[in-house]
Amino acid sequence: MKFFKFARKVRNDEDGAVTVDWVVLTAAVVVLGGVVMAAIKSGVVSAASNIGNYLKDTAAATTTLSKTN
Repeated sequence: MKFFKFARKVRNDEDGAVTVDWVVLTAAVVVLGGVVMAAIKSGVVSAASNIGNYLKDTAAATTTLSKTN
């Protein structure tokens, strides 16, 4: 009889189900973040390269102007 009471208690306990839900939800958020990062990676690298080139060219132009004045 004790076993059946224990089995009924385990079956009705929902704490583990909530934990599983949170694990699945967290995994979905992590995967979604990875997908987003993969999608925007090339655009971010290109933008960073363009900004670096602009700053380098601006610094070179500023240095040239200050030497001639």
